[in-house]
Amino acid sequence: MAKIMIPASKQPVYKKLGLLLVAVFTVYVFFHGAQYARGSAPTPKYSTVLSSHSGYKYSKVELPKYSGPREKATFVTLVRNRDLYSLAESIKSVEDRFNSKFNYDWVFLNDEEFTDEFKNVTSALVSGKTKYGLIPQEHWSFPDWIDEEKAAQVRKEMGEKRIIYGDSESYRHMCRFESGFFYKHPLMDDYDWYWRVEPDIKLHCDIDYDVFRFMKDNKKKYAFAISIKEYEATIPTLWATTRKFMELHRDLIHENNMLDFVSDDNGLSYNLCHFWSNFEIASLDLWRSPGYSAYFNYLDQAGGFFYERWGDAPVHSIGAALFLDRSEIHHFGDIGYYHVPFHSCPIDTSIRLANKCDCDPSKDFTWHSYSCTTKFYNLNMLQKPAGWQNHIG
Repeated sequence: MAKIMIPASKQPVYKKLGLLLVAVFTVYVFFHGAQYARGSAPTPKYSTVLSSHSGYKYSKVELPKYSGPREKATFVTLVRNRDLYSLAESIKSVEDRFNSKFNYDWVFLNDEEFTDEFKNVTSALVSGKTKYGLIPQEHWSFPDWIDEEKAAQVRKEMGEKRIIYGDSESYRHMCRFESGFFYKHPLMDDYDWYWRVEPDIKLHCDIDYDVFRFMKDNKKKYAFAISIKEYEATIPTLWATTRKFMELHRDLIHENNMLDFVSDDNGLSYNLCHFWSNFEIASLDLWRSPGYSAYFNYLDQAGGFFYERWGDAPVHSIGAALFLDRSEIHHFGDIGYYHVPFHSCPIDTSIRLANKCDCDPSKDFTWHSYSCTTKFYNLNMLQKPAGWQNHIG
């Protein structure tokens, strides 16, 4: 190996620097070594605890816990073991931007047992408690009334038409589970509120207030960050089925509903608008209500989760629009959120600076022509942020 040559003119300087570093290091080792030898090591700023899963142990730093009042709330993620590291980035973003301040729990759900690696990595990242649940087989399989051959033929035809996720069986189980079962899992019984998080998402802005407390104090029950229009080919009979339900159960529809968000003609047709459900902050009471329970059961019996490709986003959105007071639905425009391929980025410069946002407002999808958020604001006569017109695509 070739030697690094130091010019002669510089050698005295380097010798003095080297001697100084050696001296500092010697003093550091002597001082701290003596303290540990005497059993009087410096008290760490944070306590360290030993965590374990299935015999594997590691050291975890316990950050100071939020001492204020907290809601009965949790994050919830439906995920598979193979998505661990794409989810880890999402968790880190949520923890850094929000949860490290409030330490809410996190519930992970899977249709197979979680691995020790998954549990170890995620529990090390989450500041609150982590809980891991196995989905019951009846919530992730074909119900008795579904003709599996017919469902397979639909998947084949939709695949040939290149409809997104049209040929996927597991995607259909996921949509059905998110639509009607995630909130029934026993691990969710301890909570009144949830925030849904998926792999590969990112929060663009700091959140210094408790969003769950905000929802409760302001009487909100469903909140979104991005809205969009659904792929019509995935839900050809969803609205016809919904109309039949509404005719049978008029008494369950809220008198101050937001039907006009999902229909432009007083319920005759569906305009395809929905809240993008990969981000949801909501009250579990909404899905546990008699109205939504009856609605999901009616849809489930109709078979559209398997005979078409009904997504949980339009199902949740229609449910929120029908069974909530319109004042109970909220748009979080200050959070800043990303899920491929869309960004939600506050267009108000003062908000971006105050919340330390790292997003480019020119990429914001909120006020794009294919977004439904402008409709949401217009229908509810809410004030839009200044400059939103400049971001219409």
